[in-house]
Amino acid sequence: MTSPSARLDRNPCEAESRAAGAEWLEPDGRGGFAMGTVSGAPARRYHGLLVATPAGHGKRHHFLARWQEHLRGPGATALELSCMHRGGALESDPRVVIDDFTIDPAPTWTLRAGEVVVEREVLVPRGRSVVLCRWSLRTAGGPCELELRPSLTCREFDRLHRRNEALDPRATRRGDAVWCRPYSALPAVVLSVACREGTWRWEKAPCWVKGVELPTEAARGYESVEDHFVPGVLFVTLAPGESVIVAASLDEPVAALEQVRRAALDARCARAGSESRTVCSAPLGARLAARADAFLWRDASGRPGVIAGYPWFCEWGRDTFLALPGLTLARGRRDECAAVLEGVLPFLRDGLLPNVFGRSPGESQYGSVDAALWFARAVDLWRRAGTAAIARDGRLDASLDASLDEALLAIATRYHDGTALGIRADGDGLLLCGDAGLNATWMDAELDGVPVTPRDGKPVEIEALWCALLDQLAERGAGAPWTDRRDRAWRSFAARFFVERPQDGRGATLADRIAPDGTPDLRVRPNMVLAAALGRSPLSARARAAVLDRSERELLTPRGLRSLSPHDPEYRGRYGGDVVARDLAYHQGTVWPFLLGSHVELALRVRGRRAAPALRALLDGFRDALGEAGLGHVAEVYDGDPPHRPGGTIAQAWSCGELLRACALLEESA
Repeated sequence: MTSPSARLDRNPCEAESRAAGAEWLEPDGRGGFAMGTVSGAPARRYHGLLVATPAGHGKRHHFLARWQEHLRGPGATALELSCMHRGGALESDPRVVIDDFTIDPAPTWTLRAGEVVVEREVLVPRGRSVVLCRWSLRTAGGPCELELRPSLTCREFDRLHRRNEALDPRATRRGDAVWCRPYSALPAVVLSVACREGTWRWEKAPCWVKGVELPTEAARGYESVEDHFVPGVLFVTLAPGESVIVAASLDEPVAALEQVRRAALDARCARAGSESRTVCSAPLGARLAARADAFLWRDASGRPGVIAGYPWFCEWGRDTFLALPGLTLARGRRDECAAVLEGVLPFLRDGLLPNVFGRSPGESQYGSVDAALWFARAVDLWRRAGTAAIARDGRLDASLDASLDEALLAIATRYHDGTALGIRADGDGLLLCGDAGLNATWMDAELDGVPVTPRDGKPVEIEALWCALLDQLAERGAGAPWTDRRDRAWRSFAARFFVERPQDGRGATLADRIAPDGTPDLRVRPNMVLAAALGRSPLSARARAAVLDRSERELLTPRGLRSLSPHDPEYRGRYGGDVVARDLAYHQGTVWPFLLGSHVELALRVRGRRAAPALRALLDGFRDALGEAGLGHVAEVYDGDPPHRPGGTIAQAWSCGELLRACALLEESA
């Protein structure tokens, strides 16, 4: 993907400004990443070239923020290729422009200053905590000297770095690598160099770059200034047509850099070729499929999982099980789906699966009532997707199938009998969960310990998922008690949640929840769509159609479904500002793209093939959004009001996964 402008000034304006501020992302498949802006200036505390989780640590750390790049030509004229925000302005060389920028197969800049052209490439090989940076001198009047100064932070990735006396400033060259270990509690940052023999040298020149400003952090109401430590300068002599590769890694140097680079690029090309043969052949689906691997990762033990979003989320249970079918099944990767489902089984405790996964069950957080229920739905979709595979190879992994049945029964038993988070079956067969101070659904924002959107009692999507789980158990022969429980819950759900003539007079709806006192909450939220779209549902066709109609009139936007109807007095149409402002808007009108998966599923159930043209147009309109925040990705949220600006994370797993699933559902309906 290229920037909208052929030449992008470092001080862009109007249409170009969005391109300069757009963010690229290079995940490593181990939870780490490199990321930054197209302009090259860091704007978030998360922007950096080497973000990784060191061995023995349970949290990502930010090691290498950027390279300060200077190029000296034959006339000793120095060009500054890099830039940063400092002193309230963008520090950059006005002679240097971005002539071109692409993200495929890796983020690559073409920097031009007169007759001098330099190409910069950033590449993160999958499966390694390594970043490769490559500079190539394309044209110049003669040999040039490239000066590279590494800006080190070596901090927890969500904190900021300050000048301090505890830092060890020493840097040592050993062979073709330079070793720096600013803090003894963290591994060394090793800079490995590959270029023509004898054309690079390292000079110790420890110093601090103070007052680096991060404007996106400031706009979000956070502390936004930090200091970087520079241990020295790497000098490289390049003739036109020559390149240098510098790898940054932890504790060990990287050998054979060009071979590592070529292997990583070849692997990407091979994956891109395989994606072109998946069911996601529609334009949006193909582009999302090309980025979907960003969210699939393996932890230090090798267990596969899903990263919820970049840059600040790690592995979240609810997000994993919502995103997983689209990230895997929609791309023909049933085995990968099974591996993730199997990998979480040891984390099942008292019927619950983690809301936030740690390195072990003991380090995980179990604060979600719906993670285990979305897991059950993912199991169901995996089994349904296996019909064709079973027919081809004539077998099924009976051991895994039995383990999943055992897990589903354990979840249902504990939910029915009672477990943490206030979960237990009520007399009508539906679930009670949460309390006045605890909202354990996905609408979990709170201020001063009080939920912004109280949903304790019986939330509609929780009850629908519970009904679907009971139906799975009944279908798979769990026994007569489960069939009876299913029948009772289904009758109660249909009777209590569908409201044909609400007092607002705007059409039939589903209650968003039944409060603990038995009162139905008739606020119009998209949870009714999550509930009505499920294949295993107690709702009649008429009720489903009514939900779809109400949602289309009040919740549907070109970027997803609003989290609250704009007719509601508490609706907030803009997601932005400081933490309090964002939390107040998060589930009070903000648009969530992941909900389009359920919208498409529900529309196809209600209208069949007649819905396809409008749904395709809706999804096709999302292609423009892939350049608005994270390049090639879909953001976490968008404003409820036009023009629906992106917010939250720049790349969200369930946004990608559910849009992929929506594309696959449309293709299956053709």
